[in-house]
Amino acid sequence: MDRLETAGPVKGPVKGPVKGPVKGLVKGRGAVSNRSGRFERESVEAVDDGWDIDDSDVAPLRTQVTMETPKKIITRNTSPDIPYDRSINPYKGCEHGCVYCFARPSHTYMGLSAGLDFESRLFAKPTAAALLEAEFSKPGYVPQIIQLGANTDPYQPVERDLKITRSILKVFARFNHPVSIITKSALITRDMDILAPMAARGLAAVGVSVTTLDGKLANKLEPRAPRPDIRLATIRQLTDAGIPAIVMAAPMIPVLNDAELENIMQAGVEHGAVAAAYILLRLPLEIKELFTEWLKTHVPDKAAHVLAQVRDTRGGELYRSDFATRMRGTGERAELLAQRFHLARKRLGLADARPSERQLDTAQFQVPPMPAKAGDQLALF
Repeated sequence: MDRLETAGPVKGPVKGPVKGPVKGLVKGRGAVSNRSGRFERESVEAVDDGWDIDDSDVAPLRTQVTMETPKKIITRNTSPDIPYDRSINPYKGCEHGCVYCFARPSHTYMGLSAGLDFESRLFAKPTAAALLEAEFSKPGYVPQIIQLGANTDPYQPVERDLKITRSILKVFARFNHPVSIITKSALITRDMDILAPMAARGLAAVGVSVTTLDGKLANKLEPRAPRPDIRLATIRQLTDAGIPAIVMAAPMIPVLNDAELENIMQAGVEHGAVAAAYILLRLPLEIKELFTEWLKTHVPDKAAHVLAQVRDTRGGELYRSDFATRMRGTGERAELLAQRFHLARKRLGLADARPSERQLDTAQFQVPPMPAKAGDQLALF
């Protein structure tokens, strides 16, 4: 596998991989530490021994990208609470650095941390488009909506240079295959030349995640994702191009940003969103400790209150993974949030964001003819 470093300066005192909590914040990174994953035999913790160490000559934490060659590109699921049964993730890990990201624990399967490793040691799939074309071309392939970016953002910063997501979209367009995309990035507007004609045929829709309208809070929660105002402007650009845009208020974090739910939806409507969705904060596996560290570092006066209210929405725990409640939670606060969402959606005239065959068309799927090769005798007829 090939490896490269992304261009551009990345500030910070940590040289990766580093296990255990980090002394001091790493500028431009979401996680406060690089805690060992659940599959590691040893857990290492950094301890301040009182010595003042000059770390000015320590190499900064730069993003590393490893090229993977997977055997297949479509991931299938049978989860009853997810409105699609297949998805594509062009990248593992995400440089946006959202501290709450439910995908972080997936990095532990590779012996890496769900903390700083997840946002600085990425894996890219440059053969994704070729693999997708091969799957679409198989006899008997039955099209269904594919979610692009179900786990990590397909338009994270590294996509600007690698263009893997763009190459995938070209395959979708060529086969007339429906695709739904989730992103936080304005980079998606680069590909409107592909998405707009697809949307005109009922083959594409985009969900833009807006966690908060507070730029300062967003900078701490999602340090390398675009600002909230830029995401809203992205919704406007997509809408003006005829691409159905969904405003996704996610995740809603008790105490921290859940009071913004209606304002986020209102802002989405004002920028052209046609549908809305929300998800309650999810803290599976290693994210519990990472998010707790983040709270104690960035909002220490609210940390205990936030965690207490999260437990109130999860039956006394920080997370429960059952399909019936993991997206919405339980209890009075979770039920109130659901009621607020449905009332606001009705008042604002927003549609249900869950994709269905009524929204995106699977009937247009067609395997395009293979181009004739030089010397092919059939080309004479």
